[in-house]
Amino acid sequence: MGSLSLTHWLLVLAVVLIVFGAGRLPKAMGDLARGIRSFRSGMRDDASAPEAEEGLPDARPGPRDVR
Repeated sequence: MGSLSLTHWLLVLAVVLIVFGAGRLPKAMGDLARGIRSFRSGMRDDASAPEAEEGLPDARPGPRDVR
């Protein structure tokens, strides 16, 4: 089972264009790119979040005085 030939790739492309349509394909690729950019931006924000939290006080409750 080797690699696909040029005719196989053209057939796959034709089926994709028929199923999704020529107008919807660029829109779908744009949405995919926007999602990847958003994901990468979120990962950068998560990576810098611990640095920003260092100056915050501890939010955990302390020991309670039981009487």
